[in-house]
Amino acid sequence: MGILALLNHVVNFAAPALWLALLLPWLVRFLPGKKSSRFSLTTQFALIFLSGLVVLALGLALLGQDGKMMTYLGLVVTAATVQWFMRKGWPG
Repeated sequence: MGILALLNHVVNFAAPALWLALLLPWLVRFLPGKKSSRFSLTTQFALIFLSGLVVLALGLALLGQDGKMMTYLGLVVTAATVQWFMRKGWPG
């Protein structure tokens, strides 16, 4: 496998986490309730993206194949939970 093919695989592997991390902080602004978050958009993007990459890597490691629906379900649930904690405030 050449370097371009490897780069293509890595980009396509991370794409779902990237798009979810880009869109979720912007779309959550349209929800009713508390409008401001203590976290900047950059911090929200970074936390959601990194947690999404961890979930995708765990799904690949545990299920043995990329692109399983259970992995994507875990990705969405994890991203929503991280966003909820950032919007509501960390416990404590």
